[in-house]
Amino acid sequence: MLDYQDFLAEILIDEQTLQIRIKELAKEISRDYAGKDLLLICILRGGIVFLVDLMRHITVPHQLDFMAVSSYGAGARQSGGSVRLSLDLKTDIRSKDVLLVEDIVDSGNTIAYVLEFLKTRQPRSLKVCTLLDKEERRETSVPINYRGFSIPNKFVFGYGLDLDEYYRNLPFIAVVDLKKYQPPY
Repeated sequence: MLDYQDFLAEILIDEQTLQIRIKELAKEISRDYAGKDLLLICILRGGIVFLVDLMRHITVPHQLDFMAVSSYGAGARQSGGSVRLSLDLKTDIRSKDVLLVEDIVDSGNTIAYVLEFLKTRQPRSLKVCTLLDKEERRETSVPINYRGFSIPNKFVFGYGLDLDEYYRNLPFIAVVDLKKYQPPY
């Protein structure tokens, strides 16, 4: 695997800007969920870095659980197609206030699937918090209750988002220069 700097087009959102916005989101969430039975559900794997930083700043008591879903077809640059649940919750969400924590919403297909799936379990409330929102890629309308950043339709990685399963550890959101990057498949 090449060094990410070999195909880095730009740093779209730097570390400091990310952390400032995450603190703001946590403050909004803490205010909105004061006195409620909050359950944060992280959509793995990309959402984990965002979740960890976000929950450190949420001041109301909350529980955690995880789901893993995928909607990727052939290749990391394509999303859509069929959505598959590969890890279900361990927590009963009936009568809980559920907040889905996601790294990025682009087509909306995955979040729409998860929302419909979870509604059948009768949570008291069900909302979405995403770090990144690619609104121009939206195929399915989904409610975004807490949005870190609206971003253009660029191929991004870092801060939990992978590039062929690498570079999730970067402390910023970067854009791939597609002229320089060739996937390993």
